[in-house]
Amino acid sequence: MGNLRDLLLLLVLGGIVAAWMKLSRARELAVAAARRHCELHGLQLLDETVGLRALRLRRLDGQRRLERGYGFDVSVGGDDREQGRVWMIGQRVSGLSLPTVHWLVGGTGESPPPPRTMDQTPLGTTSANVVPLRRRLPDDRAQP
Repeated sequence: MGNLRDLLLLLVLGGIVAAWMKLSRARELAVAAARRHCELHGLQLLDETVGLRALRLRRLDGQRRLERGYGFDVSVGGDDREQGRVWMIGQRVSGLSLPTVHWLVGGTGESPPPPRTMDQTPLGTTSANVVPLRRRLPDDRAQP
């Protein structure tokens, strides 16, 4: 009787480990999707903050499936923090939402640059979500 109990405990423990690994893989895919869409829209993905935020049942092809919502934080200019969300069913991204941001480029009210595609970034250059720093000159003083 003790061997059967040990075997059952081992099977339950194995099931928990398998579920954890499957959810970890899905989170990795959510991080990759969030990073890819942030690069396409010129946003910065902050702190690798992708984490499970919601679970819901969704009908897909006549079957109810569990859909997981992963939330993440992005920044437009480096000094703000907005929230986005990735929805996944199994190992597939079923939806992604980025924050709606009103752009002001350089304070001039110009429209933003169009979203970049991954193949528009030349090799050896930084991606759209990296802000290059420039050397401060002595006459660059802040005006009160």
